[in-house]
Amino acid sequence: MPAPLPSAGPSAPIGVFDSGVGGLTILREIRNALPREDLIYVADAGHLPYGDKSLDFVRGRAFALTEFLVASGAKALVVACNTATAAAIDPLRERYDLPFVGVEPAVKPAAAESRTGIIGVLATSATLKSARYASLVTRFAQGRQVLEQPCAGLADHIEQGRLDDAATEDLVRRFVAPLLAAGADTIVLGCTHYPLIAHIVRRIAGPQVQVVENGTAVARELSRQLAARSTLRAEGSGGEAFWASGTLDDIAGAVGRLWGPANVRALPDAVR
Repeated sequence: MPAPLPSAGPSAPIGVFDSGVGGLTILREIRNALPREDLIYVADAGHLPYGDKSLDFVRGRAFALTEFLVASGAKALVVACNTATAAAIDPLRERYDLPFVGVEPAVKPAAAESRTGIIGVLATSATLKSARYASLVTRFAQGRQVLEQPCAGLADHIEQGRLDDAATEDLVRRFVAPLLAAGADTIVLGCTHYPLIAHIVRRIAGPQVQVVENGTAVARELSRQLAARSTLRAEGSGGEAFWASGTLDDIAGAVGRLWGPANVRALPDAVR
């Protein structure tokens, strides 16, 4: 059974974490859906990328960041990272009596929307090797051909703010080309960083190919879980707090470019 936690009321914040700034794409959808809520975002950029780390390492980071957010009074946790969701969300739910919402590749809507029955999934190697991903394909992509494309190095380019340069476009083209050659008409962005370069994917793939993200679904599920626990905040205007590991100037610059003016604080040494 999950360990009991002090009851967190509607005024408590929502915690969100990712390996870097990719989860800001999820945070934006949460802010749009829940304008009254206070949000705490943790960018674990000192350990980026999660996609090439071991399962035990990613799970350890997920627990460390969750402990920090629980200590900060969070009433719900969003694991805004596909790799961390695959590695850790089930054991997190077993340990903590809190609503947890994870991020998974949008295989289900892609399978429903595809006309050719051929779906491409862009993701990290860790996500594509995970049991959770395999379960998604088994449950929702029966009768469809799912093409899996690991995207080594892409999250690093995005984290560095290289959202429009030629090297990033060349990298995306190398990953997308085999999917198009195999007849994919739907491409899933299976990492929270990738929506930041969705414009490149769409430009390369062309208008006949659908590009599927999942931030809206995460925000909707978070709203549902908070409502079920009667912990939605009914009034006020929410704010954001940002924390990070790694080089603070770099992550603060990235948050500023992608979110707007923000004060990014360094995680305590025990968490970094």
